[in-house]
Formats: sequence, C-alpha cells, structure tokens
Amino acid sequence: MSGPQCCANPPTLNPNSGAGHVEKLGGLNTYVTGSPDSKLAALLISDVFGYEAPNLRKLADKVAAAGFYVAVPDFFHGDPNVDGGRPLQEWIKDQGVVGSRLLIHDKMYFII
Repeated sequence: MSGPQCCANPPTLNPNSGAGHVEKLGGLNTYVTGSPDSKLAALLISDVFGYEAPNLRKLADKVAAAGFYVAVPDFFHGDPNVDGGRPLQEWIKDQGVVGSRLLIHDKMYFII
C-alpha cells in the first residue's frame, strides 16, 4: 500500500475536462469517450483522486482515439480524496467495500 506521500500533490479536479461526457452507467456517474459503435471497449479505474482528474480523462481520450469506447466510473460517488480533510486510511475506510457488478450499456458488458 502507498504511503501518505501519494496524496501530497492532488490534481485540481475539473468536471468539464476531456473530450467525452458524463452519463449514468449502472447507476454511477461515468465519464465516457469514444464511439459507442466501437467493437473495442476499455474500463479505466481511477486512483484516489477520482474520475474528474484531468490526466485520467486525457488518458481515456487517448485510448478512445485508438478506437476504443472508454468508460471511467465514479466509484467514489463524488467523494474523491483530494481535499486533505481526512487522513488517507480514514477515507479508505469510509469508502466501504465495492462489490462487483455487471454494467450493460449499448450491448457492451463491463464487469466492475
């Protein structure tokens, strides 16, 4: 596990960054980019900074430019660890257990 230094320089989150858009997939706000008609799909998982991190969205856009439909779900339900208000271990505990489920979107299946 990483130490507290991993969170020492959080990004400035931007819900409007990236070439894609946010929509609901499986009940989660999800940044999606690329053609939904693609036969290739990628599911990107954020680090503790969440799905609004600009560099993550740039990465998703690059994967989409290679021909993939890309989904980046907000597994933290709008509570990424960027404000420094809670110690990392406390924030992790507050997140609880994330169980696996199947997302189905436009005939594409994602196991999360």
